[in-house]
Amino acid sequence: MKMVDLSKYGINSVKELYYNPSYDLLYEHETDPSLEGFERGVVTKLGAVNVDTGIFTGRSPKDKYVVKEPATEKDVWWAEPGKKGSDNKPISQEVWNKLKEVSVEQLNGKKLYVVDAFAGANEDSRLRVRFVMEVAWQAHFVKNMFIRPTEDELKDFEPDFVVLVASKATNPYWKEQNLNSEVFVAFHLTERMALIGGTWYGGEMKKGIFSVMNFYLPLKGIATMHCSANVGKDGDVAVFFGLSGTGKTTLSADPNRALIGDDEHGWDDSGVFNFEGGCYAKCIDLDPEKEPDIFAAIKRDALLENLDVDEEGNIDFHSKRKTENTRVSYPIYHIKNIVKPVSRAGHAKNVIFLTADAFGVLPPVARLTPNQTQYHFLSGFTAKLAGTERGILEPQPTFSSCFGQAFLMLHPTVYARELVKKMQEHGSKAYLVNTGWIGGAYGVGKRIDLKSTRAIINAILDGSIENEDFEILPIFNLQIPKSLHGVDSKLLNPRNLWEVPEEWDAAARDLAQKFIDNFNNFTDNEWGQRLVAAGPTL
Repeated sequence: MKMVDLSKYGINSVKELYYNPSYDLLYEHETDPSLEGFERGVVTKLGAVNVDTGIFTGRSPKDKYVVKEPATEKDVWWAEPGKKGSDNKPISQEVWNKLKEVSVEQLNGKKLYVVDAFAGANEDSRLRVRFVMEVAWQAHFVKNMFIRPTEDELKDFEPDFVVLVASKATNPYWKEQNLNSEVFVAFHLTERMALIGGTWYGGEMKKGIFSVMNFYLPLKGIATMHCSANVGKDGDVAVFFGLSGTGKTTLSADPNRALIGDDEHGWDDSGVFNFEGGCYAKCIDLDPEKEPDIFAAIKRDALLENLDVDEEGNIDFHSKRKTENTRVSYPIYHIKNIVKPVSRAGHAKNVIFLTADAFGVLPPVARLTPNQTQYHFLSGFTAKLAGTERGILEPQPTFSSCFGQAFLMLHPTVYARELVKKMQEHGSKAYLVNTGWIGGAYGVGKRIDLKSTRAIINAILDGSIENEDFEILPIFNLQIPKSLHGVDSKLLNPRNLWEVPEEWDAAARDLAQKFIDNFNNFTDNEWGQRLVAAGPTL
């Protein structure tokens, strides 16, 4: 067992320490009958362990903070009072010191787990991350989600970044510090450390490191992307941008293509590479026939969050008793068809923006011009689906820059420039794919069926969509195909699906105005002003 000195982080006494524990040991610890509350996992009939993350069944973006200090202040995209955009709320060094004190006090004298892992499949740009926590299943989560070093790599592992996970701790000073609540997810980019307190949700650890990668890599000229990615037998790479619930994980798990990763990637001079060593898939209404790869991945070593499990270990995948944001994390090798031995491939041929339009306005698929690509990437329109954030109970329209605004540490235009640069260099094409509602808004229309969406994706990937005739969708000025193999042509033009087409016109004008209002956030420079014409017109 490697000796790890935690005193440099302020942890001076440890009851027991488990360094990079095996899956078997974690299984034994997280299902220990003596555990109580949210620490204890329940074994399901599929072999995976299910845990409860308490009141936090999604991220808590209002509790995200970044230390404002000279070395990084000029680069960070800061949240500003009364201004929509960044979640990077500034805190002082003094507040950070207190949060660290609270975290360390919670971890001192406890049985601890230390997991060392990599973020990033490319050796020259990956981040060596150390997680320290007192909860076995949280160690299991990060073991699943990040890239697991070999025994040789662990021998001289020195972390570039450290995360102290103190879920049982809460901040008693939050009111006097003018913070949002007793919960905190805080980052010090110069000290290279993050602190998590008061929330048990596994996604905070995962997305926290994604935010960190989103700070360091673009400053080196590497595009960072909230996307899934896969590669065909001929080496053609596709990336799928989209927020939770839009289909990134589902659509990239394709039996005919090898998975690079399901959520977070970089794009450098060599190609597209995964940040992670696992997948984090939504489980609500999971169907083994429609999503066989994800269903088959739920077995021993997978970790379920907030599923409804009965006393016999049976899982009700349709139950929303706890949350709609039920999840499973699993090591990427639980998916059979993956890129091996390293999760990376060449440059992206196709870039797909996924959106779940709750208004029933956008088409199932549209081909984007280069300027439209930049416009829709910066807009990042979708509907927030229930459960992905605390307090979201039904779909709400939202604009999330770069399809991942909550995780952007730098200004959105930095990410857009890096993506566009890579696309121009390698001749990539872009498409907008709506996996949301057609024939009417949410509650009236219906969700586009997965079979049709897969047929659309196939037409993009095999290039056959480019052989079709296109027409222009009014107001949004999008190029939409008149027909596609495997898709009912009636579905392709959303205006024709409404019982009263003029009602689509009214809804489209209303949504177009939302796009226009949102894009005013990017017209403070000439580059953004030039892109206005690529958006909808009234």
